[in-house]
Amino acid sequence: MDDLARLAALYGVATTYQPAEDVTLRVPEATVAAVLRQLGVNTDTPESVRADLAAAEHDAAHRLLPRVLVWWAGSRPPVELGTLPPGTRTLLEAEEGGLPQGEGHGLPQGEDHGLPRAEDHGLPQAEDHGPPQAAGRTAPQEPPVAWSAAGAGEPPLGVHRIHAQAPDGRTATATLIVAPDRAPAAPERTHGLLVQLYSVLSERSWGMGDLGDLAELARWAGRVHGAGFVQVNPLHAAVPGTPTDPSPYRPSSRRFPDPVHLRIEDVPEYADCPDRAALAELADRGAQLRREVLEKGALIDRDAVWSLKQAALELLYAVPRSPEREAAYREFRAAQGEELDRHAVWCAGHAGEDPKVRADFHRWLVWLTDAQLAAAQRAAKEAGMAVGIVHDLAVGVHPEGSDATGAPFGAVPHYARGVCVGAPPDAFNARGQDWGLPPWRPDRLAATGYAPLRALLRGVFRYAGALRIDHVMGLFRLWWIPEGAPPAEGAYVSYDGEAMLALLVLEAHRAGALVIGEDLGTVQPGVRQALARRGVLGTSVLWFERDWGGDGEPLEAERWRADCLATVTTHDLPPTAAKLAGSHVELRDRLGLLTRPAERERAEDAADTARWLDVLEDLGLDTKGEEAAVRSLYGFLLRTPARLVGVWLPDAVGDRRPQNLPGTWDQYPNWRLPVADAEGRPLTLEALAASPRANALLGAVRGAVGTRTAPPGARGV
Repeated sequence: MDDLARLAALYGVATTYQPAEDVTLRVPEATVAAVLRQLGVNTDTPESVRADLAAAEHDAAHRLLPRVLVWWAGSRPPVELGTLPPGTRTLLEAEEGGLPQGEGHGLPQGEDHGLPRAEDHGLPQAEDHGPPQAAGRTAPQEPPVAWSAAGAGEPPLGVHRIHAQAPDGRTATATLIVAPDRAPAAPERTHGLLVQLYSVLSERSWGMGDLGDLAELARWAGRVHGAGFVQVNPLHAAVPGTPTDPSPYRPSSRRFPDPVHLRIEDVPEYADCPDRAALAELADRGAQLRREVLEKGALIDRDAVWSLKQAALELLYAVPRSPEREAAYREFRAAQGEELDRHAVWCAGHAGEDPKVRADFHRWLVWLTDAQLAAAQRAAKEAGMAVGIVHDLAVGVHPEGSDATGAPFGAVPHYARGVCVGAPPDAFNARGQDWGLPPWRPDRLAATGYAPLRALLRGVFRYAGALRIDHVMGLFRLWWIPEGAPPAEGAYVSYDGEAMLALLVLEAHRAGALVIGEDLGTVQPGVRQALARRGVLGTSVLWFERDWGGDGEPLEAERWRADCLATVTTHDLPPTAAKLAGSHVELRDRLGLLTRPAERERAEDAADTARWLDVLEDLGLDTKGEEAAVRSLYGFLLRTPARLVGVWLPDAVGDRRPQNLPGTWDQYPNWRLPVADAEGRPLTLEALAASPRANALLGAVRGAVGTRTAPPGARGV
């Protein structure tokens, strides 16, 4: 192995990848060098590579502890604690609230960091370390408490700092994550809706679906159809612009929600606003936006909606808050701390406002949105939902957004700036994909004890019954594409998947929420097994469930995994009615997106659909007519052991238009379409709830859920 490859291995940069099981491709040397430069390595000359290699190998050989250790509750301590040099003294310090305290956190290993001398703290000998004794596990204590490995048993759940001092003078400070063995378990089998919130407009919406609509949708689905959850698109803060990027998967910040989703009339200060005439005028203009979308075929215009809502919110911000409301706001600000302040300053500055004057307005908007998100979850639970609202965590953020341009957890940014995340070429995309998202630097994440991830998860779990992790494989590795290179010329960079998974399970446990991983596409060997072992549900889409190890035919229902959310389609795939009719192929042909002759695409797609219809007919399910076939496809899902079954809401009314068409930008109105019926007529939430077709499908699914259970021996989360 040459010097560059050895250096890449030490930094977790892969020099080969496998687009298929029997194919191995080499990563271009220029890509390896470019990716290493993003990790702070000097690859300019052979001499600099050798020098950095020698330094990295010396550090690996002499470090006392890795930067991060994971202790799964009920298991033995991390092996690294048992292999410290004899005579090493250790001290473990619990961290208040599970977030880093002090400057010594996450320092590089194997160096003298000026830690207090061991004898000053009575640190126990490393040889006293033994297997943990059974002990009750509680949340981290406040204020921080000292803990030693000598006979104290298992430390409390949480994120701690461990200090070590070897007899030869070497010292180290590392992060110790103590996590539950598994994420919270799913309830008995349940079903729910999958929906893009902006696309569901009620008769009270101001031009796009809002959090009031989400609460109403949950009440209807829970009370009328016994649904256990509603899964929505990411509701993260967007990057303001003209026009704003409509994709919910390229946000400004994943840490804070977007106030464009607010229901203005549900803000408590609305009732006390003295300028009723101005509010009424804005509401009328909001109604006009709604009518243009629902009655005149206009696209959802996020910028126009926000312009009206911002004007209304300016009026409400000027209304004095009650003492109780003011106290709640101050408590929220204190709890969110510097992260919220920095985000608010960014929002004000990006809008061309004076941050000193306007930052509090943007902090207030986050507070209002957080409250309405929590209210939607309460409404879902009060409607009898076992899970409630399933929120979606995007895989990354906009390169110029609040998260990427700030450095909220240290003096240096934790995003790499000269690369983007994407996917290599595979059977589904011959060119690969560039998502335009900067990746987290794994070294800087570890140096902060994963503070950015911890804060992100804690924030989203505040109002979630479950969290869907988009591209969950990114916990383990991401495809980095150097700036200016095509997607095919990227490289996989490894992350500490064990640490990131432990934090995910820990925060899910604290919130009592489920975790669902979107694990579609190319998945590294062992990843699905690691996720399942920790209680993270996978995602199974009917059209992709094949006997890939055999004849490639549709996978029999009883062979599907139990630990998953099963659905027929997703927001990135054709609605089921379009798939059955083949109209999605015609759409891609019209837009020039096909890479093969249209006749061949049509024939292969029709054959694929026919194979599934044959499976349904063999099971005695009705496929005569589009509505019957859609019901039977969802009925098939209920024959699998899947714990959660998701109904794509547009399928309930026969909508044929995809919400997102991958591979397009301005050729197709991605993320801007309202839910429509089979003829393409947009529907209000009220009309959807009254739709005979929607009620028939959801009634059939509820009936199947009520009469069928998972097969004996099926393992839940």
